[in-house]
Amino acid sequence: MQLSVVVPTLDGREQLARTLDALAAHVPAAEVVVVNGPSTDGTTGMVRERDDVDVLVEVADRTVTAARNAGIEQTTGDAVALVDQGLAVTDEWHDALVAGLDEADVVSGPVHERLRGGMTTEEVESDALAGREVTYFNGGNVAFSRAALDALDGFDEYLEIGSARDGAHRLANLDYAVTWQSGMGVAREVGADGGGPTSDPGWKYRSLSYRLVKNYGVRPRVAARMVAHAGRDALDSLRDVARGDGTPSNWLTTGRDVLSGLAVGAKDGAWARLLDRSPRRNPYGRSARSERAVAVYDRR
Repeated sequence: MQLSVVVPTLDGREQLARTLDALAAHVPAAEVVVVNGPSTDGTTGMVRERDDVDVLVEVADRTVTAARNAGIEQTTGDAVALVDQGLAVTDEWHDALVAGLDEADVVSGPVHERLRGGMTTEEVESDALAGREVTYFNGGNVAFSRAALDALDGFDEYLEIGSARDGAHRLANLDYAVTWQSGMGVAREVGADGGGPTSDPGWKYRSLSYRLVKNYGVRPRVAARMVAHAGRDALDSLRDVARGDGTPSNWLTTGRDVLSGLAVGAKDGAWARLLDRSPRRNPYGRSARSERAVAVYDRR
């Protein structure tokens, strides 16, 4: 099996270097494609000085969804993995990936966060909606067979966040299996405060309603799922206000953003469902654009 690895990056030169060092150490035979877009921290020069990167793609779009699709376009392997910047593959990663693709079309694994000497591990997550069993995958640590990736047509570039979860719903609809390998782990260094990015509630719910309406249509179960998500978050935020960790005005502002996101996402999801009535449900996928790459440096 020839493996290609796509690594999207944006203003993360040192994080990217850790990822590339780990790939060179543990998967030296893999074809490595870095998608940089558009960094201002010297990433381009650093990558071009390395001899372990096969292709560097420069893109103008800042979203990880577009970067992943641009990288996939340049791969030649019969299996394609996605690894986010800052994530370091382990010595078991490749063997677990191969074992996973032997039993399913897509394989994902945990992200270990090194924090104060400890480790935390994501667990496999699955769901059921409208008679469809969905197994989610981590978009920053996943591998696809070429057949599954082509059928999926990459990721939906409408989505700035949540494109991996959307992909899981579409894979289930296409009858492609997703499996989990605990040995396919990647490690990430985080700060003492946990270091995670802050979430945008408007886009979170815009993404949620878009992918649910696009994949399942307008139906009571879909509406109930969106209301349940929003209700849980609203109650959690109210508890924060009661404890003094938030203010009523912030709670109201967040609620307005959530409602707006739900409405816009549902409208756009309904339109996307009309645009692509095929089982893949991806009107803004890999095949929809040809101008992502600003420049391609190919050493193969």
